[in-house]
Amino acid sequence: MAGIVVVFDFDKTIIDCDSDNWVVDELGFTDLFNQLLPTMPWNSLMDRMMKELHARGKTIDDIAEVLKRTPLHPRIVPAIKAANALGCELRIVSDANLFFIETILEHLGLKEYFSEINTNPGFVDGEGRLRIFPYHDFTKCSHGCNLCPPNMCKGMVIERIQASLEGKKKIIYLGDGSGDYCPSLKLGEADYMMPRKNFPVWDLICRNPMLIKAEIHEWSDGEELERLLLQIINIISVEENNGSSAQLISVDCKLQTISASTHEALPQALPVPQ
Repeated sequence: MAGIVVVFDFDKTIIDCDSDNWVVDELGFTDLFNQLLPTMPWNSLMDRMMKELHARGKTIDDIAEVLKRTPLHPRIVPAIKAANALGCELRIVSDANLFFIETILEHLGLKEYFSEINTNPGFVDGEGRLRIFPYHDFTKCSHGCNLCPPNMCKGMVIERIQASLEGKKKIIYLGDGSGDYCPSLKLGEADYMMPRKNFPVWDLICRNPMLIKAEIHEWSDGEELERLLLQIINIISVEENNGSSAQLISVDCKLQTISASTHEALPQALPVPQ
C-alpha cells in the first residue's frame, strides 16, 4: 500500500497520556508547573520546567526513565507495525517535543517505523539540560493561524506533507486534541480523519461535520484504533484493486444519527471480506 500515508498525533493517540504532564507529574513538579502555567505559553513553560528540573538535580536519565514508563494501550504497537507491514508510510505530527517522542519510540522499538517526526525541537545542551523550542518560532514571526497554539500549526505541516506527496496518495490522520482540528480541515475527500471520540478534536468536528471533506472514523481506545485503521487500509486496498466504493454504516454523532452519504456522520468501516 505505497499509496497511503498515516499521520499520527503522539500524546493521547500513540501514548495514552500527555507526555509533558507525565514527566512533570512523575518527577514531582506539578505544583510549580501549575503556578507558572498562567504566565507563559505552554511550549515556553516546558522549556522553563526543564531548567527547573535541571537546577534541582534531575538528570536527563531521570527524565528518560520516566518516559520509558509512559502508559499506552497494548494494541498500539501492533497497530503501528501492521500498518507499516502493509506498506503504509508513517509520520508523526505532534505538539510534544523531539526528545520525549524519540525516547519513547526507541524504548518501544518503533522509531524505525516512522519516516518523519514533525514536532517541537528538543535536545540536550552542553550543561546536560534538556532544551525545548517551538516548531514555529513565534518570537520572530507568527504562523498566522488562529486555530492553533503559537508554537505549532499542524495544518501548515499537513499542507507541506500534501505538497510533497507523489501521485494520488491518501492520508489517514489520527489525533485527539484541539490542535488536530486545523489539519483535519486540510484533508481532502479521498482522505480519512480518525478523531478520538469524546476528546477535543471530536467535539470540534461534531459542531459542524460538513466542514470536514475527509471520511471520519472515530475511535475510543487502542483496540478500536487498531481495528479501524487496518479496516481503512484494507478498504483503500480493495478500492484501488477493484475500483469499487466501500460501503459504510452511519453511527451516532453526539446522539444524532445522520446519513453517512452526507459526511455528517462519523462512520465505522464494515469489515472487508477476506
